[in-house]
Amino acid sequence: MQRLFSLVMAALGAALLLAPTLAAAAETDAVAVVRAIPEYRMGSGDKIRVITFGEEALTGEFSIGGSGMVSLPLIGEIKAAGLSVPEFQGMVEAKLKEGYLKEPRVSVEVLNYRPFYILGEVEKPGTYPYTNALTVVNAVATAEGFTYRANTKRVFIKRADGQREEEFPLSTSTLVAPGDTIRIGERFF
Repeated sequence: MQRLFSLVMAALGAALLLAPTLAAAAETDAVAVVRAIPEYRMGSGDKIRVITFGEEALTGEFSIGGSGMVSLPLIGEIKAAGLSVPEFQGMVEAKLKEGYLKEPRVSVEVLNYRPFYILGEVEKPGTYPYTNALTVVNAVATAEGFTYRANTKRVFIKRADGQREEEFPLSTSTLVAPGDTIRIGERFF
């Protein structure tokens, strides 16, 4: 009996020593499958606000057209699609320096992002407006939940600028980007 007790205690001690290592390994695996969202790039369908400080006539809300261009006062058509907000802001400042203003100070913000799309095993597949920090679980809730056939363990996401779908775990930490197409698959059991 004493020998059995010693063996159980030794096994318990080994488990306690390994627990931090196993927890760290599990945490590393969990981090590896989290979807990274790259820096936001503006695109067709986005609505932006451009503020030129001290110049009311150069301030306003503008939409990025299908060609990826936006028409601004004085400088005309300027490419916005594919640029980050700071890149676009710098481009507008540079254009205004070319004979219009000495030291332009420009601020740019995105007012409305491109929508996301959800299809597959959700109650209301379709196009929905994007909100900051949107997760797959929030997107499914927006589409009024899963159907009874939905696979609630994984999700397939195709980025707006991507060529193929990627598989991710369906969790509250899986992020969605503007323009993404989300597909909820069917379970087989």
